[in-house]
Amino acid sequence: MPSPVHLTDGRVSIVVGRAGGCAEIVYWGAALGVVDLDAMQRALRRPVTGGAIDSEAPASLVPEHGSGYPGRPGLAGHRSDGTGWAPRFTRVSATADTSHVAIVGRDEVAGLELETRVELEPTGLLRVGATVTNVGDSPYTLGHLELTVPLPAHAVDVITFHGRWCRELHPHRQTLLSGAVDVENRTGRTSHEHPPLVWAGEHGFGEQHADVWGIHLAWSGNAHLRLERLPDGRRAATAGELLGPGEIVLEPGAAYSTPPVLGAYSPAGLTDASRAYHRYVRALPAHRTRPRPVLVNTWEAVYFDHDPGRLRELADRAARVGAERFVLDDGWFAGRRDDTSSLGDWWVSADVHPDGLAPLIAHVRGLGMEFGLWVEPEMISPDSDLHRAHPDWVLQAPGYEPVLGRHQLVLDLTRHDAFTAVHDRLDRLLRDHEIAFLKWDMNRVHVAASDAAGRAATHAQTHAVYRLIDQLRDAHPGVEIESCASGGGRIDFGILERTERVWTSDCNDALERQTIQRWASTLIPAEVMGAHIGPPRSHTTGRTHSLSFRAATAFFGHLGLEWNLLDLDDAELARVAAIVALHRRHRDLLHTGDVLRIDRGDDGTIAHGVVAPDRSAAIVSLVRLTTSASLLPDPLRIPDLDQDRTYEIEDLPLGRGRWLVEPVRLTGRQLARHGLQPPAMNPESARLIHLHGEAAA
Repeated sequence: MPSPVHLTDGRVSIVVGRAGGCAEIVYWGAALGVVDLDAMQRALRRPVTGGAIDSEAPASLVPEHGSGYPGRPGLAGHRSDGTGWAPRFTRVSATADTSHVAIVGRDEVAGLELETRVELEPTGLLRVGATVTNVGDSPYTLGHLELTVPLPAHAVDVITFHGRWCRELHPHRQTLLSGAVDVENRTGRTSHEHPPLVWAGEHGFGEQHADVWGIHLAWSGNAHLRLERLPDGRRAATAGELLGPGEIVLEPGAAYSTPPVLGAYSPAGLTDASRAYHRYVRALPAHRTRPRPVLVNTWEAVYFDHDPGRLRELADRAARVGAERFVLDDGWFAGRRDDTSSLGDWWVSADVHPDGLAPLIAHVRGLGMEFGLWVEPEMISPDSDLHRAHPDWVLQAPGYEPVLGRHQLVLDLTRHDAFTAVHDRLDRLLRDHEIAFLKWDMNRVHVAASDAAGRAATHAQTHAVYRLIDQLRDAHPGVEIESCASGGGRIDFGILERTERVWTSDCNDALERQTIQRWASTLIPAEVMGAHIGPPRSHTTGRTHSLSFRAATAFFGHLGLEWNLLDLDDAELARVAAIVALHRRHRDLLHTGDVLRIDRGDDGTIAHGVVAPDRSAAIVSLVRLTTSASLLPDPLRIPDLDQDRTYEIEDLPLGRGRWLVEPVRLTGRQLARHGLQPPAMNPESARLIHLHGEAAA
């Protein structure tokens, strides 16, 4: 392999060099065009300074403490006698082509081999990975294997995320002048609190301006991410799986591979960088291109009250308003009359469904809708037949009283017998019923998650969950699966490789959802983002919102209704039907277009939307979250349209409030420069407009 290697797609350039036995990203950013790579390396060569070692250790993909790297080492581990803890790799082999570089290094003293990989995805993403193999003659305990990507000196602003159940994906922005920012997740899932996504960019970067870099760990278990400015001035982002003590012990010949780290870059701001992640999701084999069915979910309509007659009436109402999928949520199985029992007993309850699910499914299918079902396969209730028969099938530390969460424990899927039992139950359920969709929930975090021998096991459990989903998908390729973990607790590209939808949050409060969905859209496209119109009074917050605001909030995602439609009169049902019809009419644009988030300043509003890839149309929403110092919002300037095209602009009538009395025609240049004046808006309200472009002059 010549060194360095230039990977480019005309939008992004990645220059990869070799640091000993490891790949090193020399440059990642805007496309360089034709470049003299040797001259580039000479231009970027850093001199040795006082107070430092005589040769600066490179910020390679897996930085080496043994070479003097002053930051977090990429690999940590040791032999049983404490040796092998600071390896230094020398090159064994290297391969490269126009989109991929792989380097294999070996440390004969430590008895380790390391392969590092750098790839430029067709979607424009950077993809990096590494595999360490124990080539010694004794076990090697791995502490971590994490991947480091350099960031330029001007990437000083960083965004990390914090949250909780029903308040996911809230951004925390800071300027990192020195030291490090760490993001750690130990919940056993992607988590509500610290999802594995960070953004960095120029000071003050926004949606439409400045260099922006994103780092995402495509993994559904524990994770560690770090943004660091080293004492020597270099900046780097690090990401990898967070392993428990002794969780990975490599026997001679065994190997460990990192989850992929996926990086997005744009010189034109956060919105454009987000689109690279969206292109990646849309290219995944699991991604469905058929229209996303509008669904009705029964949870906030009936909870555990599964009266068959009432469910049929609810299905009738669902079909009446234009729903295309009816999802029966928790409460259909075994003795599950509340949330204290029966997880693991995946058979249809004879008490509430004496004739099984077949009559309800036939009724739903007869109305022209698909049928979906809620399951939580990774869990087991202490009060269940499964636990009474197999109390040892729990993912917990032996010898300790288990810690309950929501009256439940985690089923140890690393055990072959437990895995087979839950797989066979779900497989039989899908074979015996015409089920098109599974809402796959996971409502309890890992606490001291240990296998039967008492060793940390979140890593193995996560792979077992992947394997369980993969096997069911192979056997039932027509069944779609939603990733739900108490709402938005498992949103990552590892799970999206095998599911079609994520449940963005258990919170259907439209005000909370505006923030949650806005920042979720920095990673995932609208069509995989479950977004439901809930009841007027939110189940989780107690707030009351108008139907138009609730509809405008859910409109841009994979639309659903989670509301007791039996409480609605004919006029209300007609309004809901009109909203569903409007969404279905514009669904192709909403679910194939480019996301658009618009910087607004501080006037109490946010703006977002979607633009057709050919810029022939757009839908934009202006949302007032709070009051502001001004009586009117600032004019809405809409970027990223065809500057020379004229657009006819009209209201999308989701409610009683209107923006435009009559359609307006403006060019894309006018909309970007002087914009459009919004009307007066009350807090917690939204207005939507549709822009239809005429042929460019």
